[in-house]
Amino acid sequence: MTTTASRPYPLGATLDPNGCNFSIYAPANDDLVLALFNSDGSYETHPLEGEYAGIKHTYMSGVKAGQRYGFISHEDDNSLLYVSDPYAKALDAPLTYTPPFSAEDSFELAKCVAIENEFDWQDSQKPNIARDEMVLFETHVKGLTQLHPEVEKKVRGTYMGLISEPMLAFYHQQHINTLQLLPIAACMHEPHLLDMGKVNYWGYNPFVFMAPDPRYAVKDAVTELKTVIRELHKQGIQVILDVVYNHTAEGGQDGPVFNLKALDPNYYLRHGPHFANFTGCGNTVDLSYQPSLNLVMDTLRYWVSEYQIDGFRFDLAATLGRRGDDFSSEAAFFKAVAQDPILREIKLIAEPWDIGPNGYQVGNFPFGWNETNDKLRDITRSFWRGDQGYLKEFATRLMGSRDLYSAANWPYKLTVNYITYHDGYTLQDLVSYKHKHNEANGEQNRDGHGDNRSENYGEEGETDNLVIQATRERQKRNFMASLLFAFGIPHILTADVLSHTQQGNNNAYCQDNEISWINWSNTEDKDIFKEWLAQMVAARQTYMLPFIRAFSGDERNFNRIFWRRVDGHLMEHDDWNRVNSVALHMGIGEDEQELLYLINQTNAPARFKLPNDRNQDWKIICDTNLRHIQHGHAEGEILQLPTSMAILHFQPKKKCKA
Repeated sequence: MTTTASRPYPLGATLDPNGCNFSIYAPANDDLVLALFNSDGSYETHPLEGEYAGIKHTYMSGVKAGQRYGFISHEDDNSLLYVSDPYAKALDAPLTYTPPFSAEDSFELAKCVAIENEFDWQDSQKPNIARDEMVLFETHVKGLTQLHPEVEKKVRGTYMGLISEPMLAFYHQQHINTLQLLPIAACMHEPHLLDMGKVNYWGYNPFVFMAPDPRYAVKDAVTELKTVIRELHKQGIQVILDVVYNHTAEGGQDGPVFNLKALDPNYYLRHGPHFANFTGCGNTVDLSYQPSLNLVMDTLRYWVSEYQIDGFRFDLAATLGRRGDDFSSEAAFFKAVAQDPILREIKLIAEPWDIGPNGYQVGNFPFGWNETNDKLRDITRSFWRGDQGYLKEFATRLMGSRDLYSAANWPYKLTVNYITYHDGYTLQDLVSYKHKHNEANGEQNRDGHGDNRSENYGEEGETDNLVIQATRERQKRNFMASLLFAFGIPHILTADVLSHTQQGNNNAYCQDNEISWINWSNTEDKDIFKEWLAQMVAARQTYMLPFIRAFSGDERNFNRIFWRRVDGHLMEHDDWNRVNSVALHMGIGEDEQELLYLINQTNAPARFKLPNDRNQDWKIICDTNLRHIQHGHAEGEILQLPTSMAILHFQPKKKCKA
């Protein structure tokens, strides 16, 4: 191979018909060299003779797609350290090592691979689903299909499993229009997990940001992931990626050196000689530092341009807005995204907190960012568990948390509501366990959230008691009805569709086994709940979506909202502190369609008088006390059974024009 003219940009490995340009930002490493690896593991080194503003680069003629490469650093003790390319677009193998990590071990790590970007998208188009129309289904690539008996064995637990025929049928049966994938960027497992023979199953420990994780590939992660996105788009399904830019797998001061630490010490936020740990993972990426910001922005654009990704959910997103120890909605990252012609048109979802100072930033992200709302989660859990004093705040959350997200800015600041997320109980466990059971994680049950607001209704875990089972199923329906008919973007765990249990584990991040893999075996209760939930998602799009749109932006002030007591009279101030059954009555405009929520938190039946000021013929579209949807009609009064809610709809007849 011969060296010819090279260039600093773009960073990474860029192929052309004659060879490959290699470029890496490494201002703190003068001895860095390029290594090209052969199939037998041997390698050749080449100097990076070009340099520009801290970027080292070279051009290698004759290099073709599939070439394995990396960089080698000469350490102070004269040892050699393999350094991965932060801009690597593919890896040749899943990531692992045997602790403790050493320079010698570094050469056993997966190697970077130079790839072509060409892919046949077959004229597929992005679905471009409106924000308020999205229903997010959070999905783990492996866990979704690993145990599915009808998915072909060779693709179970892989990217391709996501578009197998049984899964495509499942998406349509459940009216799924958006999949939110847990992190698929190449993930390295934490040393303590490797010591225990475990892995970071969720994927929240990024090794490089642009390469899809090979552990989910049959053969070629890049081509297979693009194929999945193309085929999902053909089905009208969006793909949101959960991305992690707040920290990397290099950990803290004593953590391994994989790339960024060896290239520039300023990638990470520091307090003197120590790494700031605002993430709980040992380090914090400093996005006020230009090269760090460039890396994140280049990565995001790459996912959108080369993979046609529809949006991102940002893990611990408060970190991305930090300038030193302080958070600012005017931070450089937010400004960079807002002006970017590629990124400003996609969905941006923030997990609006981290564990640093003033890390809880719910409601404070810029216009155009939707935020996950833990307040709806906590209040709804407490309310339906029967805790007293939550009625008023439950009403606030149901109406879209407008104390945090003004309806004037909907849908661009519409809250992302959820009851369950990957980090916590599944819905089945929320109604089956009063205490967390994380012993399988190897941390003596010390890990995981302690404030779960869960209940077991008489027995911890699985039970044969039919009364307890019926109570649990009703509570699951209460939670899902509250979520789907609240103002906001619903977020649902795909595992919850199948009533999956994690056996009480509320932090199953390291459980790459049956604890996390969805159990597709059928029971009567599971099938009934799955069918009920599909009908409710469809009902949300039919009946709730027009109200979200009517109550958003400039139209919001032309509608009707009434909170009523069971006797039909309007709620007064003191009623909020002394009643536990309430009706929400809403209407679009002066004389258009209406919704009526009958909410009974008590352990006794509540007799609701229905509004009849317009001679309403009410249609029942949801009753959480019923296992099967019965679209009956109602007028006069309804006896709402204990701890349940019903939702009714009224469509006025169109007036004939004279």
